Amino acid sequence: MPSELIINTAPWETRIALLENGSVVEFHVERKAERGYVGNIYKGRVVRVLPGMQAAFVEIGLNRTGFIYISDVYDHISEFEALLNKGCCEEENASNEDDSFSSQIAPAFRIEDLLFEGQEILVQVTKEPIGSKGARLTSHISIPGRHLVLMPTIDQVGISHRITDEAERKRLREILEGLRPKGMGFISRTACEGLGAEEIQAEMDFLVQLWTNIQYRAQNMPIPSLVYEDLDITLRAIRDLLSGDVHKVVVDSMDAYNRILVFADTFAPQLKPRIELYENPMPIFDAYGIEVEMARALGEKIWLKSGGYIVIETTEALTVIDVNTGKFVGKRNLEDTILKTNLEAAKEIAYQLRLRNIGGLIVIDFIDMESAVNREDVFNTLKEALKKDKCKTNILKMSEMGLIQMTRKRNREGLQSILCDKCFYCEGKGWLKSKRTICYEIFRKIQREAGYSHAKRIELLVHPKIGELLLKEESHHVEHLERTMEMEIAILPQQDFHLEQYDIRYL
Repeated sequence: MPSELIINTAPWETRIALLENGSVVEFHVERKAERGYVGNIYKGRVVRVLPGMQAAFVEIGLNRTGFIYISDVYDHISEFEALLNKGCCEEENASNEDDSFSSQIAPAFRIEDLLFEGQEILVQVTKEPIGSKGARLTSHISIPGRHLVLMPTIDQVGISHRITDEAERKRLREILEGLRPKGMGFISRTACEGLGAEEIQAEMDFLVQLWTNIQYRAQNMPIPSLVYEDLDITLRAIRDLLSGDVHKVVVDSMDAYNRILVFADTFAPQLKPRIELYENPMPIFDAYGIEVEMARALGEKIWLKSGGYIVIETTEALTVIDVNTGKFVGKRNLEDTILKTNLEAAKEIAYQLRLRNIGGLIVIDFIDMESAVNREDVFNTLKEALKKDKCKTNILKMSEMGLIQMTRKRNREGLQSILCDKCFYCEGKGWLKSKRTICYEIFRKIQREAGYSHAKRIELLVHPKIGELLLKEESHHVEHLERTMEMEIAILPQQDFHLEQYDIRYL
């Protein structure tokens, strides 16, 4: 379906929205102070090898060490390939839109055979640091262009799985095999479809020269250091998102507009007519209704057109999605009402997963349905809706209780993690102690401590709402404490206190 790429730039951040039929389906943001690391190449040092996990930690100069699994280690593999009698990868292992290979190493070789502490290693970031985890690394470097991906450590040719025409796949494979330098691998990206040998050769030469420059820089730089930085988000969007379905790119900055034109001149001159400069005084995201969509994307409850709703709650380990009929009462019978709500929810859930970039384990609690046929219908609807998602997903059949378990590849922080911080009041729990619970906690603390203080007066510094409860509904308990402790208790509301914060002063 026709799509639009809307780019909003500001000195502090760049925001990019991919629209399909006027609705935001993907949202990307890059802030100057929080620029990502995926695609960057670093010269690092192995600081710890973990035989039990078949992984190693690598110092690359970030706040946390990155980690690399044995399947992502390139060093010395060429010495083993003759023994393995197999290539490092299979072209169709790549099921994601990044068109990358999935490297394989025989389990007979251990991480301690390939890496040792203090070893110098050239690595690339494949996953951003997420939560408490460091960046995921690989030594199988990949350098993406507009139409090709260079894999200098892998002697294979691959074709994007999104190119489905067998004749075109065969044609591209023959061109790549005939043009590529010996020992280097290339993947034909989706945008390569229909391209001639001359254009492919030009981009291939550019990527090979870029890799030569990276190797030269790596030899002359200290450890740890950044050897190569990937394109900024604006040019990455043009490179990765501007497919045949995107008929227009609208950008609101003259500087970004000119940079995009230069990039298009180099890699895809035919794209230049699709690029437009937005000059309307109304902010571009307001004009396209994106600001409203993004506010909805951060909410916990999403209303459906029928009157039902879904609730999305994310924990560190998994995301739980609950489906409810809400205000929708239906017209015929209960089973029809439930089926219609579940079908609508299935499509909305697939959309929200992509928009919010929710990854990891996901459990969806649909409304219980008695009919096995209806359960299958909802499952198929969800599965079909997920086909639009570029991230790899695995989905299991719906259980009799209406539960669907699925996974979605986590390749970067979710939208909520990027745009929001955990509440410093509740520390992410989503709950605060009740006012009465806090009052009684204060009473117990006074009973424990007053006997040791030898004080005649107590000053309670509390949040105004707690002070109000103590002076009204709980005043008889305060008076009881004054009598039993033989102390005067003064309640002093503090406007700047957190609801759960209090201070007891013994005078």
